Amino acid sequence: MKKVILSGALLLAMCASITSCKEVKENADAASEAVENAAEATGDAVNDAANATGEALENAAEATEDAVDGAIDAAGDAADATGDAMEDAADKAGDMVDDAVDTTKEAANKVKDGATDAVNKASDKTTDAADKLKAKINS
Repeated sequence: MKKVILSGALLLAMCASITSCKEVKENADAASEAVENAAEATGDAVNDAANATGEALENAAEATEDAVDGAIDAAGDAADATGDAMEDAADKAGDMVDDAVDTTKEAANKVKDGATDAVNKASDKTTDAADKLKAKINS
């Protein structure tokens, strides 16, 4: 009896585990469809990622171009400002030189006038002294 029960249990287990070919085919078709759907979804995701990457690269290129243009403009503005500052400095230096020349001329003229006056006074005094000496000699 023990063998009959074990045999019956084994037979029941085998019946329960054996499935029909139709069910296997249906399961295989469902798995195949699931794989196709997953492949299609993966392809769509890859295309979307590629498009997003392309757009991101274009945006980065445009931003870089804008930054480079801004840097070039800033460098040009700085060069213009430097040129203007140099011109202003040169003009101021020229004005200072002109002022120094004028001041030197004025000082030289004052020295000349003072020396001329001193020579004339000394000449006058010498002439007066000579005249006094002549007058004493002739008297």
